Amino acid sequence: MTQRTGTTGSIRRVAATGSALLTATVLLTGCAVPDRSSAGATPPAPSTSPSPDPKTALLAAVPDDDDPRFRFTHSGGADKVSGVVDPAAEATELTFSQRSTDPAFTMTMSMRVIDDRVWMRVKLTGIDGLHEAMKLPKRWMKLDPSKIKDEADNLVYEGADPGNTGVLIESASTVQDKGSGTYTGFIDLTASDQAAQAVDDVDVAALGPAARQVPFTAVVGADGNLGSLTLKVPAAGKAKAHTVVTRYYDFGKAPSLAAPSGDQVQTAPASAYELLNG
Repeated sequence: MTQRTGTTGSIRRVAATGSALLTATVLLTGCAVPDRSSAGATPPAPSTSPSPDPKTALLAAVPDDDDPRFRFTHSGGADKVSGVVDPAAEATELTFSQRSTDPAFTMTMSMRVIDDRVWMRVKLTGIDGLHEAMKLPKRWMKLDPSKIKDEADNLVYEGADPGNTGVLIESASTVQDKGSGTYTGFIDLTASDQAAQAVDDVDVAALGPAARQVPFTAVVGADGNLGSLTLKVPAAGKAKAHTVVTRYYDFGKAPSLAAPSGDQVQTAPASAYELLNG
């Protein structure tokens, strides 16, 4: 299946829209309690075999549709998407949390995608009765793509590399094997349209000439799979320097993904599309 760029960006746009709507609604209620936080994951241990062709070796470590299911996280600045990829089922589950501090609540949005079918689940914490006030069920909701206004927010299975690491590594102008499974170099985000779109956390145009020399570090685990890709993005315009990190881990250990069934799922109500469409 052809890999499209921007997988993690779609759920961020959807969640940001939904969070803004929820904040406006909560301000009308005037009630709030503290929210919760979540912990990250540790990548696999690095391998120890240097390669005579660093770029080719690194590309070979990028997940593909022949790999077993695995977990991933993708973070850029304050945002973080986590999830599971199940290539055999052509399925992905992505989860993104958005916090509001005034009033204090957290919205956690999950999207499960199997081929071109999509289910959404929303968890609201920090304010009693918010699910009821928003008329949002706590179960999985089967979505009708035709009811989502922005086609860019319609998710489909896009392959086994949700962080677009293959596109980025392919665009690297320099790749050095540092040994012990560690690779360093520079990525040229202007090398292609795909490269420019691969990291939604970065304004490539604002970076100017610096977009051609974005430093990266990659780590390949002892199992031969890419464990992490880290980009050090310089400051550009009003945007501060920040780090973009994609991690892949738990190959063969992550849960399998299947369509929600029985009392786990219902047809998405109108309130769900109000949330998605803003």
